[in-house]
Amino acid sequence: MELFFLAVLILTMVVALSSGYPVAFALPGSAIVTIGLAGIFGWLFAGDSGAYFAQGDPIQWFNAGVTNFRGIYWEPERDTLIAIPLFIFMGIMLERSKIAEDLLMTMAQLFGPIRGGLGISVVVVGALLAATTGILGATVVAMGLISLPVMLRNGYSRSLATGTIAASGTLGQIIPPSIVLIILADQLSNATDQALTLRKSLFKDGTGNSSLPAEFGMTSASAGDMFLGAFLPGLVLVGLYVTYIFVLALVRPKVAPAVPYDGKFDVRFWGRVFVVLVPPLTLIVAVLGSIILGIATVNQAGAIGAIGAMIMAGYRLMEGKRTAFYPAIMAIVAIGMLVYLLNNYDINVKSINTSEDVVGITFAAIAVGLLMISVIWSGYRAWKVDKTLEWVMVETAKTTSLVFIILLGAAMLTAAFRAFGGEELVRHFLSGLPGGFYGKFIVVMAVIFVLGFFLDFIEIAVVVVPIISPILLADPTANVTAVWLGVMIGVNMQTSFLTPPFGFALFYLRGVAPPAVKTLEMYKGVVPFIILQLFALGIVGFYPSLVNYLPNRVYLTSETAPPPQNPRLQLCLEEHLFTVYDEDGQAIKTAIDKAETLDVSYLPEKLRKSFIGGLENAGKSFDMVAAVREAQAAYQANLDGYEPLHRSVREQQKVARIVEAKIAPLERRLRRLSGSADASNEAIDRLKAQIESLRAEATELRGQVPANWEENRKQHLALEKTETTARRNYRRNVDGAYEPVKEILTVVGVVDALIALDGEIRSLANVIENDASEPAMEKIKAVEGLLGDVAGVSAIRSKLSKARRAMRGDEPDRAKAMGEYTAALEIFDAEVTWRKRAATELLPGLSEYNDGIKGTIGVRLQERLTKDLATTVAACLSNHRDISLSF
Repeated sequence: MELFFLAVLILTMVVALSSGYPVAFALPGSAIVTIGLAGIFGWLFAGDSGAYFAQGDPIQWFNAGVTNFRGIYWEPERDTLIAIPLFIFMGIMLERSKIAEDLLMTMAQLFGPIRGGLGISVVVVGALLAATTGILGATVVAMGLISLPVMLRNGYSRSLATGTIAASGTLGQIIPPSIVLIILADQLSNATDQALTLRKSLFKDGTGNSSLPAEFGMTSASAGDMFLGAFLPGLVLVGLYVTYIFVLALVRPKVAPAVPYDGKFDVRFWGRVFVVLVPPLTLIVAVLGSIILGIATVNQAGAIGAIGAMIMAGYRLMEGKRTAFYPAIMAIVAIGMLVYLLNNYDINVKSINTSEDVVGITFAAIAVGLLMISVIWSGYRAWKVDKTLEWVMVETAKTTSLVFIILLGAAMLTAAFRAFGGEELVRHFLSGLPGGFYGKFIVVMAVIFVLGFFLDFIEIAVVVVPIISPILLADPTANVTAVWLGVMIGVNMQTSFLTPPFGFALFYLRGVAPPAVKTLEMYKGVVPFIILQLFALGIVGFYPSLVNYLPNRVYLTSETAPPPQNPRLQLCLEEHLFTVYDEDGQAIKTAIDKAETLDVSYLPEKLRKSFIGGLENAGKSFDMVAAVREAQAAYQANLDGYEPLHRSVREQQKVARIVEAKIAPLERRLRRLSGSADASNEAIDRLKAQIESLRAEATELRGQVPANWEENRKQHLALEKTETTARRNYRRNVDGAYEPVKEILTVVGVVDALIALDGEIRSLANVIENDASEPAMEKIKAVEGLLGDVAGVSAIRSKLSKARRAMRGDEPDRAKAMGEYTAALEIFDAEVTWRKRAATELLPGLSEYNDGIKGTIGVRLQERLTKDLATTVAACLSNHRDISLSF
């Protein structure tokens, strides 16, 4: 019966949507009606309102839906959606202030004289508008009204002209900032958590170990990551569009002829191009650049975009007037001042220590004041001229409300889908498909493509993505990232705007196209661009680094970058370092040999032994690398025979688990029937027989595992363990080799700070002899605090701490305190002596040794990866790695 009510849920939703019922109410309405019907029928016919649910009861699933509602608005971690109204405001403001119109006219004049130039200009403007507005309807309508008549008048093919405009208008769905990407990021954040749970379950089923290694975990996709991941695929799509139009114009000149510009390409023309083109480009750089450089979060970047759009609208709406650019110039001056001040002054009102700080903060306040005046002035203009600001805010509120209401409805629908076992059904269906991950992935992409013919992108994103994403992300065969999956779905969903009968870009364009342009011609025009979108989908799928590289690079070079010891970085880091050992091994060995000649006899015994042991470890590093390679070669050699066996057995076990999963709901039904007075013995016996049949089938499937499986599995695990141990030994060895170097450099480097405390420490003798207990303890503690900022003086602090404790009470033991103090002073003098000598004799040679090994042997103990190394590791991490043999 669960499947019956699942069918009722889907059918109710399809009927409601196809009849034109608002999506925002069709989704939750279908869920509420179906859950209510299942509860009522369960109570009437089985005496239990939860009888026809996969688990739980109607109240539980209504509560789950409400919890999902609340999660969208009230969970502090889900702040991604805040960016939606900001980017919508930015896009509508730029469209309403006719900046999009200026771009189209100017770019058409610039590119028109070459074959296909008008079409290329439409694509370029579509990309620029995508990166500034991201509002599909406004973009398509604007280009349809301005560019379509010009293209038709100059002899362009109707199909090519309409196809180019419709396809270029959809670029805003994949080129950031994009509302689609923000919604996908929000949906994938929850899907990643579910996928991690599924992966832990798979790991436990395969290994018996419930603890998933950190390197096999997964990270969520933030909106910033999605923006970065979609940037290069968006450019690929633009490049494909431009190439297609240019080649078509060369092959068939009549379909896209050149359009000569009647004016002159003089200073005035180029000045116009500058004024029209530079501000949107600046806004794009400010919004996307602030995200890429880690200066701002997506929400903050959205605020930057909204403010920038209003300032741009402020001068465009006053075009032709002498004061038109005053607010914009004021904003540029204010931002320039702030950039200069931030780079040259400490702008922190909580730490004003010098007159220079006062000057910096004063000018910063003036700059902020100028910026506020510029924004208020621009906003006032937008409000006064045709009530632009009012119209934009109303439209922003409408669009934002539409998005959020659909999100809420989808949350309720998802809860109902899970209530009737839909998620398990989809998981079992996809798991049973041949071809592993890519078999499932291709089917999912095909389903999304077909759904795009009938559903809007938001409906697909909030209904389909939460169901299929956890299944695909959990699969260890491909081990794909959430960002890559999200971008692939985003590129696929982009086709939904062009595919008839419900392609929204076609609807928008049909509304503004002249009657001479037939609808069939528009359909023919978008077909090549749909093919190009699918081709781009294939490129992005085949080269995942196009998506993963930028997010990885930005993360590894950001202020919050993980340390080089992070488990997820190790394989890529070692892959690169082992190559460096091959290329620069002699130079590293020379540095080690030279370090062995350094005189360290006067160092404290513990530090001296540690340094000598570290040199021995450094010399062993090359043997450790060889051991890792040998273990890795043995592991790889065994894969030819083991890998097919592993996949075959895991496939059989997966099918057995699917069969076993069917037993649980039958057992629940059996318990309900057994407790019901109205249940017939025939129905109970039939259920028991069905359960036994499934158990027998599962046992038979598990019994088909080859006899040599256990032996081969043990051999594989032994080889895997050997490689893991070799890598662990290498890592411990190089850490032990570099740690003494790092410690000595740190300790010797603070010798001046230690000498500066000489007077403070020696003054404590008089304090212990003459001061009362409480004041003496406070002064000793103050000196301990000063020593706390100096590395390698724990022994001195320990003695002073004992001296302080001896001064407690009404009758302090001054003799004991003086004894501990004297010991501390002796240690202090000894520390100063050897550190001063090391600073002059040892430090130059040790620094040279450090420079020779810190990029190889010592890289794991650096605070962060260098930029070059981060780039290399980011490129390595960008390719998906099959980890299924560890499951």
